[in-house]
Amino acid sequence: MEFFVVYIQEAHPEDGWQTDSNVAAQIVYRQPKTSDEREHLADACRLGLSLSVPILIEEMDNAIDEAYGAAPNRGYVVGLDGKVWFRGGVGPHFFDLDEWERAIETCVKEQVSGRSRKR
Repeated sequence: MEFFVVYIQEAHPEDGWQTDSNVAAQIVYRQPKTSDEREHLADACRLGLSLSVPILIEEMDNAIDEAYGAAPNRGYVVGLDGKVWFRGGVGPHFFDLDEWERAIETCVKEQVSGRSRKR
């Protein structure tokens, strides 16, 4: 099992809808216009949050964000076959950690038993 953070477009850019809490925390960035700018912000996020999981950076077309409704802070469990086993509520307030854990367990069991049957 692998875990990733997928860095998408800025939710609260300086040149868009900014929040007072971001301003107070000095988390103020413009919406990236290039892949390099987005990569730079993803790295700032990784450092600022001390993330150790790999970060995947979305292309500038924002297709992942649009397809998965990733903002804000969505957690997903996606099986090897692409099946979505869990879609967390709009977070962080509606993210159910227990439900997420059960989905991971179910997905792993199903993926393992499915591989066993195919052998």
